Amino acid sequence: MTPTAIFGYGSLVDPESTGRTIGRPISGVLPARLPGWRRRWSLFRDNLREEKTFAIEPGGEVPPYVLGLNIEPLPGSGDGPNGVLIEVTDSELERLDIREMRYDRVDVTGLVEAGHEFERVITYTAKENHFCIEPLPGAVILRRYTSTVEAAFAALGEAELQTYLQTTDPHPVEVVDAVLIRDETPPGNPRRW
Repeated sequence: MTPTAIFGYGSLVDPESTGRTIGRPISGVLPARLPGWRRRWSLFRDNLREEKTFAIEPGGEVPPYVLGLNIEPLPGSGDGPNGVLIEVTDSELERLDIREMRYDRVDVTGLVEAGHEFERVITYTAKENHFCIEPLPGAVILRRYTSTVEAAFAALGEAELQTYLQTTDPHPVEVVDAVLIRDETPPGNPRRW
């Protein structure tokens, strides 16, 4: 079996969330960087038509789109975003594909800076039909998502949190409290965002 790792740079940094997806506790994550890439809020999900719908609290307004983190190649961008490497099996990777349904797998073996011995490192980047150069009108970011990601980086240490904040573009739209009002997600997806 070829040792494989995922480079998590957003919610996959949270061991509880990732563990829930792959079906086992996560331990021993390895901090890493991805030079030549950038992290920003350029993934969108149709909040009205896809597998789950959130309403803003209070008031119940249903925004048309929700933004999530994405990474994009950006040659010459320096050290790039930080994240973690997590060893996964092929079956665990298939579970992650279900969770990351709006993302494509990308092989970043040899690009990740970390002291590791993985033969293959993959990450996830937005599929073309879920990528937005600029936020779509009415888009929001879920506070629970941002809080989970920031807490996951903070758990790695203050330096990792500060690096995350410094290597992530600012929120381009309002960050809102929201409640899930429709849920048709496939098993293995976190249901909190």
